[in-house]
Amino acid sequence: MKKISLLLFCLAFSFLNAQVNRIEPPNWWTGLKNENLQLLVHHPNIGKTTPKISYEGVTIEKVHQAKSPNYLFIDLKIDESTKPGKFNIIFESEKGKKITQSYELKPKSKASEDFIGFNSSDAIYLITPDRFANGNEANDVVKTMNETELDRTHDYKRHGGDIQGIINRIDYIKNLGFTAIWPTPVLTNDMKSGSYHGYAMTDFYQVDPRFGTLADYKNLAGKLQQNGMKLIMDQVANHCGSEHWWMKDLPFADWVNYQELYEKEKKYVTSNHRRTSNQDLYASEKDKKEMAEGWFVPTMPDLNQRNPFLAKYIIQNSIWWIETLQLGGIRQDTYPYPDKVFMSNWAGAIMKEYPNFNIVGEEWSTNPLLIGYWQQGAKNKDGYQSNLRSTMDFAMQTLIPQAIKEKESWDKGLAKLYDGLANDFHYTSPKDIMIFPDNHDMDRIFTQMEENVENTKMALATYLVLPRIPQFYYGTEILMQNTAKPGDHGLIRTDFPGGWKGDKVNAFTGEGLTADQKDVQDFLTKILNYRKNSKAIHDGKTMHFAPNNGVYTLFRMLNDEVVVFFLNKNESTKVDLSIYNELNLKGKKFKNILTGEEFIWDNELILNQKGAYLFTTKMN
Repeated sequence: MKKISLLLFCLAFSFLNAQVNRIEPPNWWTGLKNENLQLLVHHPNIGKTTPKISYEGVTIEKVHQAKSPNYLFIDLKIDESTKPGKFNIIFESEKGKKITQSYELKPKSKASEDFIGFNSSDAIYLITPDRFANGNEANDVVKTMNETELDRTHDYKRHGGDIQGIINRIDYIKNLGFTAIWPTPVLTNDMKSGSYHGYAMTDFYQVDPRFGTLADYKNLAGKLQQNGMKLIMDQVANHCGSEHWWMKDLPFADWVNYQELYEKEKKYVTSNHRRTSNQDLYASEKDKKEMAEGWFVPTMPDLNQRNPFLAKYIIQNSIWWIETLQLGGIRQDTYPYPDKVFMSNWAGAIMKEYPNFNIVGEEWSTNPLLIGYWQQGAKNKDGYQSNLRSTMDFAMQTLIPQAIKEKESWDKGLAKLYDGLANDFHYTSPKDIMIFPDNHDMDRIFTQMEENVENTKMALATYLVLPRIPQFYYGTEILMQNTAKPGDHGLIRTDFPGGWKGDKVNAFTGEGLTADQKDVQDFLTKILNYRKNSKAIHDGKTMHFAPNNGVYTLFRMLNDEVVVFFLNKNESTKVDLSIYNELNLKGKKFKNILTGEEFIWDNELILNQKGAYLFTTKMN
């Protein structure tokens, strides 16, 4: 009898102390401006229980059941006077059985206003972590995951790069002159193939163990902060991976778009990719729906942000990562594809909580009208306000290589650069737009420039002096290319030499690099490190002069600092400096940023070879 009583006691005690399968967000913070929090709880038949909390300052406002009985959504109010600490959430069934879940409210590490986002003073280094550096070989293969093969000879399989590899190379990135790092997603992608790129997430709160741990991710953020650098997180609000844990048990009938078709017939509707339907006055409802609700591919279910529970989930997930990692920014993937009203609400919620933060949205368009539409403050005909400070400048990204490669004429060559920059009148804030020579989805700039080293250097220098936030892709500094297979994403994301033991070439140390590679690495290092401390480039007035005889001139000016940028497409040319008399520069001393040579601005200047020239009035 005593044994039976003891067994019943043990069973009752173990049930009382059982944890639910999943509660998200896994923790929260006191002191946030928004006092509301919605918990997603997932556990067998949890929807049939009643949750109770007894913690001063925390109130259950409402409880929501889902279509699936295995979900419960709990609306909490966290009063501004609530103290950090742990408390229990007790879930009681109709039969009196209980599950106890511990939950923690952490203190904020700093005021929301102190989260400073990336801006025009920054230069961003974009990394595909799987292809950058392998810092921990022990996590190369995780046998419990769907994709276990490691094969560096295959462009679309995992190569083993990880978070620790980035941590190990922070000094290299900093010494180049970069001030922020943007790794492509490192959250769990437990997909059966192609998991290396990170954009088909199967858990929005977990670091992929093949990249490392949450502690590693925090360590990366902390090391960057110690070096005065920022971490930008790549997030995806548009879709998840088909192996996401909730796809086997969706909470509502409209959690993903075209869900009924997917569940009944395992079919999906492809996005028509008509991004202009977001602005088009004449767009049909059919086109709008297929754009916003269509799936990219069968392996990426399109999330329905019009579902209010999913909307809150995505917003809270972003805030959770901002607080957890002390982020310096977010890059939002495929920005025009989700519901645009939601995206405004998402960005608005973040910027309201963190007014000095920054988000950049990916709008892959070469039309300045579309780029400008998504920037906060735009005077859009439909009244839409995005709450998005930064968007991406695919327009100038495209024009700069064309301008340098083309033969000069009145409307071609450098005229394209001049006319393209003139479109800045359309933007609310040009300096908050992100510019780049290439990224993880397009041909390397060296390939775009047909492997012409001097033309590549001219293009790179141009991206760095414009009133923009520059972003460079890893390996650009050593002329990485994908010329053998233009457009091939796997080849574009080639391994960085020196990131793996046994690499014959090591770009981190310079061992094995060609003379051209070392030259470009040094070239960028000089410009980036000057740019790092140049108020004129960060915030100065911009003035440019129409191209003349194959020479384009741009000035950046603030107080006593003047930066002069020449693009010269001639082998040698004499520039008449009287052209620029309106700037009153005569008699001022200038220094060549690249060579250190000095001269006095007078009547003429000899540019003795083709290339980019940068001069400054700052002598130190």
